[in-house]
Amino acid sequence: MDWSNYMDISLSLAEEALEVGEVPVGCIFVDNDSNIIASGRNTVNKTKNATRHAEINCVDNIIKAGILEKLSNVTVVVTVEPCIMCAAMLIKIGCTNIIYGCANDRFGGCGTVLAVPGLENCKIQGGLFADQAMHLLKQFYKGQNPNAPESKVKKKTIAP
Repeated sequence: MDWSNYMDISLSLAEEALEVGEVPVGCIFVDNDSNIIASGRNTVNKTKNATRHAEINCVDNIIKAGILEKLSNVTVVVTVEPCIMCAAMLIKIGCTNIIYGCANDRFGGCGTVLAVPGLENCKIQGGLFADQAMHLLKQFYKGQNPNAPESKVKKKTIAP
């Protein structure tokens, strides 16, 4: 199956996140009939809750819609490799297919940093539109995150 159109949607969600000052990650959940059953983007800065990743927000949307039975065998299409927390959650809900854009070199839970136990039962495909996903991340990280804690704010130094 060609997942390009689905990744385009996830990239649009990531762009929305970037526009409102969030780390640009977008995600959709697709059922076995190729229907999008949930979409989400990062809302960590808005909520001041570090767990509000795009994948978690998708699950919340499914819970709100009352369609929990659709979670098993779902395909996740996300712009950045799920972090360890999200990868573990996706395995627990019965995800069978994860398609991501760029690798997550700091927190990747699909093999880049850690292969979360249970992933052997999940088909994983990375690299779909990786350049576009990485470009969005670079746009975010070249700026200053106004919501970053003081201890994490980038300090500008001037050489003597």
